[in-house]
Amino acid sequence: MKGGRIRLRLRFVSAALATTVFFLNVRAEGPAAVGTPQPLADALEAYAKATGYQLIYRSDLTAGLTSTGVSPNTPPAEALRQLLRGTDLEFSFVNSKTIVIWKSKSGPEHPNSEPEPAPQSSDPTPTDVGSHKDTHPDAPDRRDPNASHHGLSAGVDELFPACGSAAPGEACPRDAITLSRLALEEVLVTGTRQPGLQIVASPAPIQRISAESLLQAGGSQDLMGTLAQAIPSMTMQAYGVDMAAQTLQAKLRGLSPNDVLVLVDGKRRHTTANLAVAAGSPYQGGAGVDLNFIPIDAIDHIEVLTQGAAAQYGTDAIAGVINIILKKKSSGASVRGTYGSYYGGDGLTSAISTNIGLEPYNGAYFNITAEVRNHGHSNVGAIDERLIDPANLATYPGSNMTEIPGYPYLNRVEGDAETHLKLLSVNAGFDFERGIEFFTCTTYGKKEANSYENYRLPTKVQYTDPLTGLTRFPFPFGFNPREATEERDYSATAGLRGSWAEWKWDLSSTYGVDRILLSTLDSANAGLFALTGTPTPSNYYDGFLEATQWTTTLDVNRDFDVNLASPLNVAYGLEYRRASYTIGPGNPASYLNGGAQSYPGFTPTDAGSNSRKNYAAYIDFAVKPIPKLRIDAAGRYERSTDFGSTTIGKLTGRYDFTPEFAIRGTVNNGFRAPTLAEEFYSSTNVTPHSALVQLPPDSAGGRLLGLGNGLKAEKSVAYSLGAVLRPLPSLTMSLDFYQITITDRIVSSGSLLGSSQGVVISQPVLDAISANGNSLDNVTETGLQLFTNGIDTRTRGADLAFNLPVSYRWGDVTYGIAGTYNATEVTRIRPTPAELGATTLFDATALSDVSTASPRFVLDLSALWRFGALSLNLLEKIYGPSSEYENDDGDNPTGKLQYFKTTIPATPITNLNISYDFGRHLRLTAGAINLFDRKPPHLNANLLAHYDSFAYGDNQGVQAYPSFSPFGINGGSYYARALFTF
Repeated sequence: MKGGRIRLRLRFVSAALATTVFFLNVRAEGPAAVGTPQPLADALEAYAKATGYQLIYRSDLTAGLTSTGVSPNTPPAEALRQLLRGTDLEFSFVNSKTIVIWKSKSGPEHPNSEPEPAPQSSDPTPTDVGSHKDTHPDAPDRRDPNASHHGLSAGVDELFPACGSAAPGEACPRDAITLSRLALEEVLVTGTRQPGLQIVASPAPIQRISAESLLQAGGSQDLMGTLAQAIPSMTMQAYGVDMAAQTLQAKLRGLSPNDVLVLVDGKRRHTTANLAVAAGSPYQGGAGVDLNFIPIDAIDHIEVLTQGAAAQYGTDAIAGVINIILKKKSSGASVRGTYGSYYGGDGLTSAISTNIGLEPYNGAYFNITAEVRNHGHSNVGAIDERLIDPANLATYPGSNMTEIPGYPYLNRVEGDAETHLKLLSVNAGFDFERGIEFFTCTTYGKKEANSYENYRLPTKVQYTDPLTGLTRFPFPFGFNPREATEERDYSATAGLRGSWAEWKWDLSSTYGVDRILLSTLDSANAGLFALTGTPTPSNYYDGFLEATQWTTTLDVNRDFDVNLASPLNVAYGLEYRRASYTIGPGNPASYLNGGAQSYPGFTPTDAGSNSRKNYAAYIDFAVKPIPKLRIDAAGRYERSTDFGSTTIGKLTGRYDFTPEFAIRGTVNNGFRAPTLAEEFYSSTNVTPHSALVQLPPDSAGGRLLGLGNGLKAEKSVAYSLGAVLRPLPSLTMSLDFYQITITDRIVSSGSLLGSSQGVVISQPVLDAISANGNSLDNVTETGLQLFTNGIDTRTRGADLAFNLPVSYRWGDVTYGIAGTYNATEVTRIRPTPAELGATTLFDATALSDVSTASPRFVLDLSALWRFGALSLNLLEKIYGPSSEYENDDGDNPTGKLQYFKTTIPATPITNLNISYDFGRHLRLTAGAINLFDRKPPHLNANLLAHYDSFAYGDNQGVQAYPSFSPFGINGGSYYARALFTF
């Protein structure tokens, strides 16, 4: 009885305080007075500020609605009724401080009293719960029908338990959990053309990542690294060599980075111009979207469809779709600053970002984000065996090397590139008359980067005077050349959307460009100097790469009443896309006579501009023939000016047996057109002892080898079957199995050697290099590689998701288990053309990069604990085993390539961060990625023994760790972050 009286007094005091605060604040910052129209979302936000109540509702419910204000001296409950007058929204108190608002089934003016029971759903509740209590920049976007709610990453069931008492003037709802679910069932836009489809009803596996979740996972500072931490089926290239170090790639389900389609607000994003060509990488051939040109603070949420969707979106969507939804907030601001480094003290990282929402006039939004990010070099290389070879140290100028600071660790090639990035994003929109909306989005980025290349010995550049016989060494202490880029990336979208005669339409056009200027710094042209003795430049302009894409789409859809369990949604659309890829030549000194050391410039034969046009049409149907069954079907026709036409389809279904159990499945076929970079990229990559030419598939050299017929599109067939379970009200689980077969998969050949240790291995390869017009440095090993439709593969796997929020007396904890398993098998290998003779088209390295170099599984075990202003986020990320065969560069008595297998065992990586909110405006976070500083094992011992031999004079021994490591080679890092919100 005593406890009951105390609770009654507390309720009375709470009601009195709320009423007093409301009266004191409503005139200063509350809803407008009666007769003064204002957007309903603004009115509700002001109401929440004035009363201190949390308002929970799906953000699209207020779109286009206005409120006529509140009468003076109105109690809080009655004030909310007045704000919702004339709408079809109703509300109820979940507890003494929380109100849920949802759409009534009985139309406008439905009484706001005790709510009717909400329908039960058989899918998991969303994991992002929030309120309009504050103006945090990641709070719900009131104008975006697809926006998330800012707040705790916890289930509704535990975060807002059913109230035990009524709020002032209100009866306690019969099922507060049901009301909360109804209020928070978010709308998705990825994987469906049907507007208003909720995540809980999706027939396809979709992971939704809120802005708050991005912050929790964002110790890596950039978007690509953040997503790799948040999505188990997404793995990121943690380390790259040469140009690949400056544009890292990511992939889904172990497939190519080019098999992932990236959308921004549902519009196709352009790809990078920087093609990954480094041999011996599972990301070789990657030229996908550079996600790091999109600032994290511009993002409202991200939807990741882990399922093929080429029939809906076109080329590239074989592995899945990443749809980045930008903020459309028209108020609030934030400033975020981050600082960190690797445990070794290198790789210093700093970033500062700001986001501001403005409302130029009533109903418009103008959201702008700016970010500056810097990252320093790291170095984890071993000793370059050339630097300790007694033969190199015995005479001048090699004897100088021991006097160089840092000796013998002078070769800094094994580590991160240095990058300086500036980003800007603007997202805006406003309404015309007759319900037509104009929208536009622009992103701009400038990146300056440089990466160390292999150290050159003091004897590398020399000139012997033919008259005196004296030899000059212009670099008596050797030198460390660097590859550098200046990259500008921008994209602009503009469009209109509206409705006409019950048809909803969306017409938009997007133009994107990625342009990269390449240079070689602190280098020399050894060939020119040896020829003339004239000093050569230190810095060289190597040319440029440019990729453009212009996409225009028209999307139309409407619902038809067909007397089934749901209306039939019919969507169709048209797409026009033009893409181009250009290589510009470098200055002659950058490529003549072997070119600049470390990176010869693009030659006139490398240079060229190529383009492609695509025309596409699609149709999509979605319906529930009976209450428990949903069926989606899509078909697409696409024609390209360079690889012909294709017709593909997709059929998806979901059946809800009970509110606790549903199954879903999909069958689809897809395609991926070769990127223009894969078709036309041409360059020469060098080390101190080797030169490897990247040969275009359709080239004179390629035709000499029987490989010059160009590339054709990949074709895929995929099946998936999964289950969604909710055995307990707050426990959510899903498990999806899949199989993806790809025919004519585009992959790189192995390294096709022309010579090794000065001995001819394959004359056809040497002839192909000459036919391509490449002038090579004076090296002991030469070869080439090229892309081809070389193999068929079959990938089988499964994705698991588990989420359980639990409330304790000492705080709320959300437990999560997310995992992925996949295994890729090569089912067909293209025969080696007769022109290659004894040389094998695909070596062990090329095949292992496709089948075993990615982790067999990734398992995420997470716990997010919150207690008041304090939160702690723990992620144990377990990478399954992976392996790759790597050759010894002919460092053996035969001079031929020998292959050795390096295996990385299953490895747990621990990520931890802790945050504290100092009031409503400041949050401080400290964290670590790879808390226990784990690194992969060293390369195969036998391989290192070959590399470290003085007999062959190369530098491969500097590579201590396997480059295919999914968690990198730098070890642990720490960071501190401050977030200010206004």
